[in-house]
Amino acid sequence: MELRHLRYFVAVADDLSITRAAERLNIAQPALSHQIKSLETEIGTALLQRLSRGVALTEPGRAFADDARAVLAAVDAAKTRALRIATGDVGEIRIGFTSSASFHPLVTGAIRDYRSAYPDVQVELLEETTASLLAAFRAGRVDVAFMRPDEGEVDDLWARHLFDEPMVVALPATHPLAAEAGPVGLADLSGEGFIVYPRRNGRALYDGIMAACAAAGFSPRIAQNAPQLASVVNLVATGIALAVVPRSMARLATEGVRYREIRGPAPVAPMTLVRHPAPEMPHARIFTDLVLARVRGGGE
Repeated sequence: MELRHLRYFVAVADDLSITRAAERLNIAQPALSHQIKSLETEIGTALLQRLSRGVALTEPGRAFADDARAVLAAVDAAKTRALRIATGDVGEIRIGFTSSASFHPLVTGAIRDYRSAYPDVQVELLEETTASLLAAFRAGRVDVAFMRPDEGEVDDLWARHLFDEPMVVALPATHPLAAEAGPVGLADLSGEGFIVYPRRNGRALYDGIMAACAAAGFSPRIAQNAPQLASVVNLVATGIALAVVPRSMARLATEGVRYREIRGPAPVAPMTLVRHPAPEMPHARIFTDLVLARVRGGGE
């Protein structure tokens, strides 16, 4: 029994006429009669009562017609769903981002726009460190990510540099420099303790801060490590030390923290969009196209 046999029988059941069903199906009437007889033989009972004018459904025939319609509807729905998944209209996408990326308007805006354009796609969000996101790519747990990789870390992946975000100084509100206006030079911080994001969690940010301080003539004294940049800012609020963080972190309006721009050569936090080079499903490609269009348009 094939799907065409079900379609043939449903057509006859709808028209109650083999002749009219054959015309609608565009096949010869004797051929259709033969197919129906073969179906009845395979099932083992009569599905139609042959009348002088047309046919009538037997009781088994009515039940079989109902079930056949349900099967055909399910097949059509399965075909439609498969096609929508293939075109990216439904399915799932796993979007990763670092904690600092979640505060940048480009990142949040892109995720919002994607959800709006593809409401039937399930979006799973993963907030991880850059190192953890790299591991997630290798393990197949993430499809696309906003991250800050160092040179060489994503050579085996598709990656596009999005922007370089200026970094700022996060100061405890009680610090003497917090009350001053205007940018502060890194050299003015040479005697201060720094709260830093560990290098193992993200080499690019750590090395950028260390290099900028070295260019200013000092090596920063590390007072505390914190696993996430949001934790860095929260620790600044305790007053134990200051930190250098991406400017978008200032959107985290933490009580007890003041932000100052950096005067002169300052470190930057590069943002990179990363995905697998040849994703099986189109969702990651569609999302990256949307992000790149926002960057080209200057949108946030």
